[in-house]
Amino acid sequence: MVPSQAELLRQLEPVVEANLNRHLTQATEWFPHEYVPWSQGRDFDGVLGGQPWEESQSALSDVARTSLIVNLLTEDNLPSYHHEIATLFGRDGAWGTWVHRWTAEEGRHGIVIRDYLLTTRAVDPIALERARMAHMSTGYVNMHDDDMLHSIAYVSFQELATRISHRNTGRFSDDPVCEQMLARVAQDENLHMVFYRNLLAGALDLAPNETMRAIADVVKTFQMPGTGIENFGRKAAQIALAGIYDLRIHHNEVLAPVLRNLKVFERTGLSGDGERAREELAAFLASLDANASRFEERREANRQRAATRAG
Repeated sequence: MVPSQAELLRQLEPVVEANLNRHLTQATEWFPHEYVPWSQGRDFDGVLGGQPWEESQSALSDVARTSLIVNLLTEDNLPSYHHEIATLFGRDGAWGTWVHRWTAEEGRHGIVIRDYLLTTRAVDPIALERARMAHMSTGYVNMHDDDMLHSIAYVSFQELATRISHRNTGRFSDDPVCEQMLARVAQDENLHMVFYRNLLAGALDLAPNETMRAIADVVKTFQMPGTGIENFGRKAAQIALAGIYDLRIHHNEVLAPVLRNLKVFERTGLSGDGERAREELAAFLASLDANASRFEERREANRQRAATRAG
């Protein structure tokens, strides 16, 4: 008999508690203010009568700035994410303790990135605030109708994708301060991914067919949580062309490691829709791999043409 969502929540409680305790022993306290070069800061124009922002004040490239803004706006939607997981998982017991701990840790990410961007004058502060207001006004919509298994599967991949996006953005910034800051943020994201991935493994043990269907559905329809950001498609294309986050990275560094850790293609005991879901997953991964290769070929051809024109 397939357990209900409420029953699965109860059965997974020991897994949550064990991984919450594991997380608390591995997570290290850190302070956003220590990663911001405050000595570079000065007043902006407005009520304090400071200096207006100009793009020439930023040492970041256009694509590094775009990636940082996308990452920050994604983090800004934390109230919506908290609402989703608090509604799904509840506020009691180990589930509730995790929900609040995760939210508190995630809150530091938006704080430190915004402080860095404004202190270093890397972005237009007015445009950034307007983008924040617009993005948060749309909130976040769970595309899987608040199904717990789909949500656990989604965050298992999304936390790793976010970690890689932050880490690669830092490396691409050509700013050691930015790279150090985003490496610290990425450490949090990695611990969050491990928590959810272990929870997903527990769900596979309890409800293998239903969980495999959730994994396949999520992988096939995966979208980053910042999809609702204005002009996200154009920004994502710019980020992909730069090699910060593209189809190859998504396939090789996000999907493949999580699926390998879960032993998705080695598990026994599947039947019916669970087995069909695994077959769909394998076919999708093969198609994604082919699409990633085509994208890489087009990008390299474009780079060679640009180099020829420049030469």
